[in-house]
Amino acid sequence: MLSGWLDWQRETVRLKCEGLSDADARRRLLPETSPQMSIAWLVYHLTSVELGWFVRSFLGEPTPTTPSLSEPLPVLLDAYEAQCKTSRRIVADHDLDELERWAPDGLPLVSLRWILGHVIEETARHLGHLDILRELTDGVRGY
Repeated sequence: MLSGWLDWQRETVRLKCEGLSDADARRRLLPETSPQMSIAWLVYHLTSVELGWFVRSFLGEPTPTTPSLSEPLPVLLDAYEAQCKTSRRIVADHDLDELERWAPDGLPLVSLRWILGHVIEETARHLGHLDILRELTDGVRGY
């Protein structure tokens, strides 16, 4: 069930970007409070979230490089989907009660189940941001 909820959230990311120009995806609509926040940046960030939690923390492996934020939106979306595919494979190959292999100094190791819950929460929160940014960009409202 956790994987299903996360997959639904992941698939919704592309839907929220459908038909958006690359220029609009890079518009920064919150320059005072969140100067980096754009639709493209959120897709880039979600890729980093998947990579950081499932590869770096859970597997304890160094994180490979990802496409630059300057890449076109379709490239960023494809990189996100590729990282989600890797994350799905990691989850399928491990027990949900297995602990991650790496955590920052001072933090406890958490289970794969905890990581799934956290990534669901973070992805859902950023989908809300995507809704708002998309509506402010071109008036398209969320699904």
